[in-house]
Amino acid sequence: MKNSASIAIETPAFWGKNYELIDSGGFEKLEQFGAFVVRRPEPQAVWQKSLSEEFWVSKANAYFKKEKGSNERGVWEVKKGVPDKWFMPYQSETLDLNFKISLSSFKHVGIFPEQASNWEFLAKNIPLLKTPKPKILNLFAYTGGASLACKQVGADVTHVDSVKPVLSWARENMEVSKLDNIRWMAEDALKFVKREARRGNFYQGILLDPPAYGRGPEGEKWVLEEQIDDMLRSVKEILDPKEHILLTNVYSLGFSTLVVENLMKGIFNVPEKAESGEIYLNDEYDKKLPLGVFYRYLYQS
Repeated sequence: MKNSASIAIETPAFWGKNYELIDSGGFEKLEQFGAFVVRRPEPQAVWQKSLSEEFWVSKANAYFKKEKGSNERGVWEVKKGVPDKWFMPYQSETLDLNFKISLSSFKHVGIFPEQASNWEFLAKNIPLLKTPKPKILNLFAYTGGASLACKQVGADVTHVDSVKPVLSWARENMEVSKLDNIRWMAEDALKFVKREARRGNFYQGILLDPPAYGRGPEGEKWVLEEQIDDMLRSVKEILDPKEHILLTNVYSLGFSTLVVENLMKGIFNVPEKAESGEIYLNDEYDKKLPLGVFYRYLYQS
């Protein structure tokens, strides 16, 4: 019988005043990113706000409004003095990183603050690998928070994302974090993994944070529910059988912790110390906003 992971809920511990979830509710969230406050949609925030609409209006430096008929695209209403980009540090006992913040037409700002919990897992466990300068593959890697964390603790990192402007953004984050030599790949993640398997390449760590829906650089369609099993089975073929780290993070309203655990246990040789659960952000009124389901472990034979 395969082992079950311990189930937990956790929130990042080291943002301090650099990032704060001020309030959430009414399908929105109000967040402090460094010097500026951002108001944007959040489908998980089904409860009522703790603060008044007047406070939200006065506090927000930038407010994202969806376009009619679109679930993702929209426009930002920006107050005077907000720059096109600004930078926000992340500092913990192990990591010292910097991130560019900018307002995109898809409500994103270039960072998912809750993922700092996964960065800390990587920073703690990569040094435990016996392989010198372990090879880490970051799939659906976005602007590279996990890539930077892995690089800073000594890994050889390959960063894969299908959107070239996002790769440029990640490279800028690398540079302002005073790191170098991350390998950038503008590719469809599943195609890249299958090609690496054909080539016989292995990695000591693989990270996946797939979206619910997406497109590759040549229009390849990604639907999480339809392709995640194939992706994970392909990933298994390129994991170092002697030792590896595997981290899967999913943000999808249809995916529970149990769904991800069933997928992982059905494919991988999961060790006893595997960790499974939800990542959340706590607002100033102790409302916990769920923002992802994770499954992660360090395996050593």
